[in-house]
Amino acid sequence: MSRKCEICGKGQVSGNNVSHSNRHTRRKWNANIQTVKVDVNGTVSRKNVCTRCIRSNKINRAI
Repeated sequence: MSRKCEICGKGQVSGNNVSHSNRHTRRKWNANIQTVKVDVNGTVSRKNVCTRCIRSNKINRAI
């Protein structure tokens, strides 16, 4: 499963872990991507969508 939202394009973000001694190591934050059934023009398909898009009703959930 790709780590990118098919609606808004939100994906991974990279940065640094910073310890108490101020050492920097690379890390990444994954977007909260869920696979949901979406109703697109009367046809049901599965899409990888972030939870922000699900919560803000940017998609029509299929039952």
